[in-house]
Amino acid sequence: MQYIAFIRSPFLEKFGVPRQSGLAEHVVSRIVFTPAFSHPDFIRGIEQFSHLWIIWGFHRNHRDVERSQHATVRPPRLGGNQRLGVFATRSPFRPNELGLSAVRLLGVEADGSLSIGGADMADGTPVYDIKPYLPYADAVSSAQAGFAEGKPAPSLHVLWQDGLKEKLTMEQALALEEILAQDPRPAYHDTPDRIYHLCFAPYEVDFRVEDTKLHILRVKRRA
Repeated sequence: MQYIAFIRSPFLEKFGVPRQSGLAEHVVSRIVFTPAFSHPDFIRGIEQFSHLWIIWGFHRNHRDVERSQHATVRPPRLGGNQRLGVFATRSPFRPNELGLSAVRLLGVEADGSLSIGGADMADGTPVYDIKPYLPYADAVSSAQAGFAEGKPAPSLHVLWQDGLKEKLTMEQALALEEILAQDPRPAYHDTPDRIYHLCFAPYEVDFRVEDTKLHILRVKRRA
């Protein structure tokens, strides 16, 4: 199976990537097509749709083959303390390491790439297929979501140290707040004195969490 495109995303590492698409709606990414699929005919008419399905690969899992063969995983939604079958979760560690995301189509760029919002993919993610999202077929009003019922509410209140927020554009600051408010830490981490490091777009961000407050300590442009 060949990939048709790859993702350009502000997430340069896995840490900080939203656990589901749509949780950080202000995150803007791009789908850049490979030469073989860059002809405009491949996306003719795509601007008629507001949302797209993206089928992609967990390309950063290649060093963790053993975990991708496990029958059970620990969903963060359950605090990382309960095991469920891999096919009953959206764990990134899967036998075929394929991901599925619904994203908002923001527009078609002059170079033929697609600008999308709310993606949950790291930079460089391979894309295997793109399909329009059809509300009448894809949105099931009577569906049940088991242990993941309901969109998770932001669990942390994000606080900026003086002067740091002004280093980012308004859109970047909103996106970063959405990401951090969802608590990107592993479910089993709760150490108030620990400093966490997040790579976001051209910036390096340091933060710590105390109770329900997340303190942004440093925002520095990457060298």
